[in-house]
Amino acid sequence: MADKRSTLLKSVSKPGRYSGGEYGQVIKNKKAINARFAFCFPDTYEIGMSNLGVRILYGALNAQDDIWCERVYAPWVDMEEKMRQMQMPLTAHESGDPVGDFDIVAFTLQYELSYTNVLNMLELARIPLYAADRGEDAPIVIGGGPCAYNAEPMADFFDCFSIGEGEENLVEFTRLYIKMKLAGTYNRRDFLHEAAKLRGIYVPSLYRVTYNEDNTVNSYEPIYDDIPRRVTKSIIKDMDKAYFPKDLVMPYIETVHDRIMLEVYRGCIRGCRFCQAGMVYRPVREKTPEVLCNQAKCLFEATGYDEISLSSLSISDYSRLPELCDLLLDWTPKNMVNLSLPSLRVDNFSRELMEKVESVRSSSLTFAPEAGTQRLRDVINKNVTEEELMNTVGTAFEGGKSSVKLYFMNGLPTETEDDLRGISELASRVIDKFYRTPNRPKRAPQVTISVACFVPKPFTPFQWEPQDDLETLKKKQEFLRSIITDRKIRYNHHDAEVSRVEAVLARGDRRMSAAIFEAHRAGQKFDAWSEFFSYENWLAAFDAAGLDMSFYANRRFGDDEILPWEIIDCGVTREFFARERDRAYAEKTTKNCREQCSACGANKLGGERSWCPNTKNPL
Repeated sequence: MADKRSTLLKSVSKPGRYSGGEYGQVIKNKKAINARFAFCFPDTYEIGMSNLGVRILYGALNAQDDIWCERVYAPWVDMEEKMRQMQMPLTAHESGDPVGDFDIVAFTLQYELSYTNVLNMLELARIPLYAADRGEDAPIVIGGGPCAYNAEPMADFFDCFSIGEGEENLVEFTRLYIKMKLAGTYNRRDFLHEAAKLRGIYVPSLYRVTYNEDNTVNSYEPIYDDIPRRVTKSIIKDMDKAYFPKDLVMPYIETVHDRIMLEVYRGCIRGCRFCQAGMVYRPVREKTPEVLCNQAKCLFEATGYDEISLSSLSISDYSRLPELCDLLLDWTPKNMVNLSLPSLRVDNFSRELMEKVESVRSSSLTFAPEAGTQRLRDVINKNVTEEELMNTVGTAFEGGKSSVKLYFMNGLPTETEDDLRGISELASRVIDKFYRTPNRPKRAPQVTISVACFVPKPFTPFQWEPQDDLETLKKKQEFLRSIITDRKIRYNHHDAEVSRVEAVLARGDRRMSAAIFEAHRAGQKFDAWSEFFSYENWLAAFDAAGLDMSFYANRRFGDDEILPWEIIDCGVTREFFARERDRAYAEKTTKNCREQCSACGANKLGGERSWCPNTKNPL
């Protein structure tokens, strides 16, 4: 196998994707191991190595003496072709052992367009694609990540899912596996039954789904009385005590994020009505500046990276950001380490903050107004005004910036042509603001606007809303292109066909597994990569499965309808989502969690240093 692998690596591009042996990888004595865990990222090495969640879970599992967690990534097309020619199975990075020989095989589902890669990797690993076809010697296949909040489209391919935050959940799950193995009581059926009793573990095969004549979901019924009717997400209550790696696996090749990713807090105090992450990660739980500074120092000393990215959904909402920056700036400039704040808001940006994060080198600034008019920003509860945006870009221009990036969406609920026109007009006013700024740079300004198609996501106030049909999305994109005439404004937009498939997969039910299988059988993989995505293949896959894409993407879900993802309890109530949807149509905003509790329900989950005011009696 080693000789084959060596020959193989010499014949593919970027062999560093597959070689293993990186500084910082974890190697353990197989004889001392009770469970082998393959952590699979269903995309390329460069993307997977940049994922903070993978780094955290890799370390948390390997902190257990008798658990060995290894990494697995999707091989690029040239590598896959060679593997199939040479009849070589998918292997793990650390040991080079076949993935099919592991006890537990886990996939992180970060985006819906990775689903076909999951099936392709299972096939390459020689693991039966359907959970129902796996025998006693097959690994337990578990999924997690943000897409697992609606696990139904992939339910037939997974034995179970980890819902929520996995640092403790996955260790507990693996400990149960070890306990039953050592006691001689393990078999797949009994293990999955016991696992379903753990908080945050969803076993789809233990829940019967029935459908109405109109194809909507009728019910979810557990087949055992001792498993929960709904699966509540797992949560880390005290982030200061949460596992965080003291070192990192250092890649041999350039990755998407070659830097230290410092997780400042989880959750978001905002309530943007389109944003799933801002809802499912509630309540906000912050780390203290002292802990964060020590973690940053530790990783710098272990890696030598020259950039620290302060990671969160909205970094400028961190309640102790100035204090944290001051602690970091005590030692980062003299070590030529740059601070990066990638998720700034326009309503709490300052010159002082910009100067702090540019003490070593200048970086670009990106803001997300999301909508071109105040009316539509109120609908989506963005709580950002044009005055705040102009003040912010003015501050940036005075500080030496000449270019900014602005993110928007089209196809939002209640959107009109005036709202679309507002995107172009807002970008033009940013250009005007540049020329009205006294101490602006001498170089010409550049405003880049990136416009994504609205995708209705589970567990958001807009989860019931239809996506615009494909023709309408394309017309809106072309209209916006036609009215942007200033060369100082650069316009980018997402592929509407990709966004349509994303919406279908995001809101799918369990019957969708058949369509995903058909897409895989047609050769679909790397769907997030434009050169591999085929809308025609996806249309054919849904036709072959007897499913209508419009039923999932373009239909307004009923107020009383059981939604496919409601087998999961994310902590935020359906009643809150419905109230927020009604407020959207009334064009009313809702204050953020720091200003006022909106009774979303997340307080029942508890959490230390949380901005949810009702956490005195955590679970």
